Amino acid sequence: MTKMSGDRAAWISVEQARTNNLQEVSVRVPKHQITAFTGVSGSGKSSLAFGTIAAEATRLVAESYPLFVRNRLPSSGRADVDRIDGLMFTTVVDQRPFTGNARSTVGTASDIAPLLRMLFSRIGEPCAGYSPAYSFNDPSGMCPRCEGLGTVDDIDLDQLLDMRLSLNQGAIRFPAFEPGTYRWSRMVHSGLADPETRLSELPDDVLNSLLYAEDLPLASPDPKYPKSSNFDGVIPRLRNSYLRKTPSRLTDEERAGLARIVTRQPCPECHGARLNQAARSSLIDGRSIADWSALPVSELRDLVHGVHDSRVNPVLTAISERLRALDAVGLGYLSLDRHSTTLSGGEAQRVKIVRHLGSALSDVCYIFDEPSVGLHPHDVHRLLTLLADLRDAHNTVLVVEHHPAVIAAADLVIDLGPGAGTNG
Repeated sequence: MTKMSGDRAAWISVEQARTNNLQEVSVRVPKHQITAFTGVSGSGKSSLAFGTIAAEATRLVAESYPLFVRNRLPSSGRADVDRIDGLMFTTVVDQRPFTGNARSTVGTASDIAPLLRMLFSRIGEPCAGYSPAYSFNDPSGMCPRCEGLGTVDDIDLDQLLDMRLSLNQGAIRFPAFEPGTYRWSRMVHSGLADPETRLSELPDDVLNSLLYAEDLPLASPDPKYPKSSNFDGVIPRLRNSYLRKTPSRLTDEERAGLARIVTRQPCPECHGARLNQAARSSLIDGRSIADWSALPVSELRDLVHGVHDSRVNPVLTAISERLRALDAVGLGYLSLDRHSTTLSGGEAQRVKIVRHLGSALSDVCYIFDEPSVGLHPHDVHRLLTLLADLRDAHNTVLVVEHHPAVIAAADLVIDLGPGAGTNG
């Protein structure tokens, strides 16, 4: 083996890094060890770990993809550094909260939910089917009423309608149906109702058609109404065009309008369990998978330890290890059915740590952003055990950290400074 290949196998070597406030910084980071990056705020810790090492590793992985794939990925420029050798596949475990996905829970984010589904598919009585039959994200397992969300959105007609007004006066109180808009013109030109008549004075069947009709052929529409189109009422149109969109795709005005007229309630069919009747009826020790998922992690550990069945010992062991890890990082109070979007940044980062601990991958570089934030001192020491477990699985662990205990536990400390900014 040549000297260069030996260095690449043992070190991540950074030469003359100038990212942000770094000033020609050169370091060698040992692989398969825990390295702590320390220094005052603004000294360049994050610029070195995230802006240089992680950024360049991500760019190199992206460059390995075919061109048509790269064109669809976010662009990432080359880090401002002369040279980096020995980079590995790198995963950043940061404090950014989970966002955007209403179907994501602590169980799905930590990868414990798939293990629970496997357990119930093996020994749940009566059996609902294979693992997907216990998933609220799969059509075979989700509640048909709420489609696996656990809640239903109802439109408050008292907030949506002003029965004292006509269509021309703005009786439909939502931006898309205000007088002069496209949706308003569809109603007015449908021929279903006199646009000058108050809603309170319309016949019940006419008002029902305006509100609830779906794909209704029109008998005598205005000539301005599109000849090839049937009519959808206000409620179906609101559900299809606005409620089913992710909030980020709505305008501020539309989001404000929905917030005023929509009420969210537990699903009347599954009562928030998110699963269909077959999945809810399958039990282990008298509890459904929804009951298990609703328990705090610390209590669920005891429940799992009480199950004795040689057919599922490997699954039980895997579940126990994940639950132990969640408890070890101070998250024993969480339940697996907790929406991941409600977690703080620190909680989200610790859930991500647990997920990576269960990975079968090795020779990965993990970069953590102050993982001790928000932890009780006792939990900090348990966190260190998990980081050591990652290292001992033949991985490289980089930690941007201020906590003395975490710094003391590192195999190497790289201290940037002595000051911040240009004094770093």
